[in-house]
Amino acid sequence: MIELNNDERLDYLLAEDLRIIQSPSVFAFSLDAVLLARFTYLPIQKGNIIDLCSGNGVIPLLLSNKTKANITGVEIQKRLYDMAKRSISYNGLEERLKMIHGDLKDMPGELGYNKFDVVTCNPPYFLSPSPDVINDNEHLAIARHEILCTLEDVIRTSSQLLRQGGKAAFVHRPERLMDILTLMREYRLEPKRLRFVYPKAGKEANTILVEGIKNGNASLKVLPPLFVYNEKNEYTSEVREILYGNEE
Repeated sequence: MIELNNDERLDYLLAEDLRIIQSPSVFAFSLDAVLLARFTYLPIQKGNIIDLCSGNGVIPLLLSNKTKANITGVEIQKRLYDMAKRSISYNGLEERLKMIHGDLKDMPGELGYNKFDVVTCNPPYFLSPSPDVINDNEHLAIARHEILCTLEDVIRTSSQLLRQGGKAAFVHRPERLMDILTLMREYRLEPKRLRFVYPKAGKEANTILVEGIKNGNASLKVLPPLFVYNEKNEYTSEVREILYGNEE
């Protein structure tokens, strides 16, 4: 049994055959998190992975089916951290997955520099607006806007946590692409793979996936585009497979 609070619900991660606690008023993951988990290259048998801005733990849960490595999630909001902890426990993954309630900027000092093989992050996308514009819901405002951490905080911390040759993978918005690539190079995370995600053919990209290697050589591959919907406004076969697994 699992205890659900207030408006929480227990949803399926269908392709992974896992369950996750969600709350529409606190946090519910988006397709971006699922795409990042699929995009990320992982060590199969062993290693140490850390996910920053973990929210309700969706990315650690998704990654757990792709690797036997140890996975740590970091979330600054206590309510979201608690949701993630209970989801990990419900799925019986406490031996490999753990959550830390804390500020990602503190993690290199607390966990050690150059200790991780992979860092993932689905960070807040938007600059912090004036107080009269920001979302009244504190949980959603912190998840979406750079209130408690900036893009530079995320990339600097990722570099500090990664070992030489380790990989960092991020999902973000195309309008921040130059900021991301510039900061990655500044903090020695050489961009290596980039993929644009489009709502459908003929539309502008609305999401980017980017991976860098710590102290890697300059060589960026732009991968084929990913389209979310087809001309019938149904998920494309690639997105269906990502969300629901092999339907065959």
